Amino acid sequence: MPRQPGVRVQRLSVRRIWLAVLPAWADRNLRVILAARLAMSVGRAIAAIVTALYLDAIGFSALEIGALFVGVTVVSALMSSTIGLLADRWGRKPFLVAVPFLAAVAGLVFAELRVTALLFIAAAVGTFGRGSGAGAGNIGPYQPAEAALVADIVSGARRPAAFGRIAFFSTLGALIGGLLAELVRTTPHMSAVQATAAYRPAFLAAAVLAVVAGLLALLLREPPSAARQKDERRGFRWPRRSWPALWRFWVTNSTNGAGIGLFGPFVSYWLYRRYGVGPGTIGLLFAVVNLGSLASALAAARIARRIGTIRAIMAVRALGGALLVPIVLAPAFWIAGAVYFVRMMIQRVGLPLRQSFTLDMAHPDERASVAALSNLPAQATMAGSQAMAGYLFDEVSLAAPFELAAVLQVANAALYGLLFILRPPRPPVSAEVEGAEPELVPADSGAAGAGSVDAAAAAAAADAMVVGATEIEPPDILPG
Repeated sequence: MPRQPGVRVQRLSVRRIWLAVLPAWADRNLRVILAARLAMSVGRAIAAIVTALYLDAIGFSALEIGALFVGVTVVSALMSSTIGLLADRWGRKPFLVAVPFLAAVAGLVFAELRVTALLFIAAAVGTFGRGSGAGAGNIGPYQPAEAALVADIVSGARRPAAFGRIAFFSTLGALIGGLLAELVRTTPHMSAVQATAAYRPAFLAAAVLAVVAGLLALLLREPPSAARQKDERRGFRWPRRSWPALWRFWVTNSTNGAGIGLFGPFVSYWLYRRYGVGPGTIGLLFAVVNLGSLASALAAARIARRIGTIRAIMAVRALGGALLVPIVLAPAFWIAGAVYFVRMMIQRVGLPLRQSFTLDMAHPDERASVAALSNLPAQATMAGSQAMAGYLFDEVSLAAPFELAAVLQVANAALYGLLFILRPPRPPVSAEVEGAEPELVPADSGAAGAGSVDAAAAAAAADAMVVGATEIEPPDILPG
């Protein structure tokens, strides 16, 4: 019996979609990383939605919630920097295994205990409750080690596409996590005991998912590094060869961190206070946001190819900041949700581009260190702005933190252009592939952004072709 044409077309479409999400060039290590990222992002999304609401339900004030997030940010910054420096010496895999188990312990503490000191400690060590609402991009302080491992196993031309896949699986995890927020069943005027019982299933689910992420990481086979074997006993080493790029990231990320701290950890809390909606409704909104923005991360490479990586990052930052204003002015929950939907679609484009661009600017032997240290000042400014947000919520207005964050993010876009277009550092030379030692040197101002555009074009070309396999470029199946 001949095959039905409709069945063949359907199978071909499914295969094209599968290859767009998980291309043939993705090796075993990258697939394991993506699976672990999915599990961790589901747990992080659940925690991002329910943590602030739970703390409010058991009697924490907005200022106290802000203080807890400050502690989480400070400890996370210390852990992230330490892990980044050590991962360049000892390898990436140990941290991808160990850190998720700390998040699992935090989930168990939140599920069973209400002792304030223990909640602060557990949240800090497990970096619990971090994230930006539907974002769930942050999967913990081992992210520098994860990013460096991806850069180790994926060639420079395909890195934007690889980080696009990681962002895609983060979004998918956030989508699932938003739906799992329905595990929380709340009632008005609950006691602290009732609140603990109501939120316990969500925290236990987050703990289990963190354990799954840690166990999956055991399957990784980290490639050997001659530089790491030579220097593994030397402990910390400052990434001096990446300094021309690193100080620029410090300036831009500081401003961005201050803006994110004002609204990122408080999105679900703000929606609850502003519109009186519970975790189930907020989780549904976040699920819709994540479902609609799944394609954004896969489209990032094509957008960068058209307008340049740096200009794409600037546009994302500026638009993301500007859209915070109509969110806080929205008279109804679903109007605010619709604007938030648009904002998150735009934001998803920038995440893989920033990660890839950061690692492209780093010396190969210093990738984990640069990935960690580039965000260190941002963690400090984020900590301060989170405390300020708690004060503004209590003493000024619910809109004030978001409006101030909008100003900071638009200013950050301008700083990005000033430092990386007008006077950019030059990325590591192509000799990295040939075995020579690349070195960062200041670039001519006339070459502004050229390296980023060329890298994005190479990434798109490599993503579209795989030797010996049928591969398609992701935008072929994306709308618009």
